[in-house]
Amino acid sequence: MTGAGADSGAAATARAEVTGARRIVVKVGSSSLTTAGGGLDADRVDALVDTLAKAGGGAPGEPGAREIVLVSSGAIAAGLAPLGLERRPRDLARQQAAASVGQGLLVARYTASFARYGRRVGQVLLTTDDTSRRAHYRNAFRTLEQLLAMGAVPIVNENDTVATDEIRFGDNDRLAALVAHLVRADLLVLLSDVDGLYDGDPSTPGTSRIAEVAGPADLAGVSIGSAGKAGVGTGGMVTKVEAARIAAAAGIPVVLTSASQAADALAGRPTGTLFHRTGRRSADRLLWLAHASTPRGALTLDEGAVRAVIEGSASLLPAGIASVEGEFSAGDPVELRDQAGRAVARGLVAFDAGEIPQLLGRSTRDLARDLGPGYEREVVHRDDLVVLHR
Repeated sequence: MTGAGADSGAAATARAEVTGARRIVVKVGSSSLTTAGGGLDADRVDALVDTLAKAGGGAPGEPGAREIVLVSSGAIAAGLAPLGLERRPRDLARQQAAASVGQGLLVARYTASFARYGRRVGQVLLTTDDTSRRAHYRNAFRTLEQLLAMGAVPIVNENDTVATDEIRFGDNDRLAALVAHLVRADLLVLLSDVDGLYDGDPSTPGTSRIAEVAGPADLAGVSIGSAGKAGVGTGGMVTKVEAARIAAAAGIPVVLTSASQAADALAGRPTGTLFHRTGRRSADRLLWLAHASTPRGALTLDEGAVRAVIEGSASLLPAGIASVEGEFSAGDPVELRDQAGRAVARGLVAFDAGEIPQLLGRSTRDLARDLGPGYEREVVHRDDLVVLHR
């Protein structure tokens, strides 16, 4: 971990990871786009678009051009003033109503602003179901890839107008990290109203900005708290650091800084906090399953099944299941728990909850004989399973 006075060698490393990126996901928070009253601030939107357009480095396809995917909050905040709401509502129904009004205003503003540079935009609204289920995941990937191939700037947001608590990402910081993985980005830039990660409350004298984070050990003892949380948004520094961890573990470097320093960040200057890669890219959909899905139920495994799933990377068979709880349908995410009740894995279940009690502890051969050939299969296939704790 290095402070704000990092040496020129560290700065050069930061510039190399940033300037070498050709596909970049940029996330901007509500507080960077709206007025104190909750409406869109056209000047702020235009300033952001100016920065992104210039950072693109030329028309799509030209040598040195960079592709930008923008994950933008602000739909709910933009809808507050038009609906006469003084603050962000707490109930889901009014949040959805505000998002329905605000999303159109937000995309219209981006459309007009990018048009000044001859660039088109495309709206992509996602829920967790769009990214944890195999067919939906492929569709999201193809849509984003095609928009980029055609020179459009994808504007991604959570589909707040229909998302329920069970299918919400919860914050756009995490969504941005997962989108960066989905589109195979080279860099993730998280923009907010704070110019980086500090070793304490930024408003407290004596605290300093952390210039680089090389791994989890660099965050030991750092009081993250909720610094930087905006009144019209849902995220804070905690969500941004978690998003940075997700992306870095998937092999994507992250720059965390303020929207006012976006140009410096995209130019590779040593601004904000750089999170270095800590891992390698994993199987695409499994990252979403681990970080974006909400389990609808749980299966408790016997000791042999826990070993097979965790150590042997095996599918979960009916014979290894001791009990089931929850109401879920085939294709839903469920937790796989050990005998102590700890969630050791997460997967997409192949049966409805009501079907599983008759399968418990039985071999697939016996099930096929008694119930038919459709039951001679895994309850959770290893391709739809991610280990959480080893």
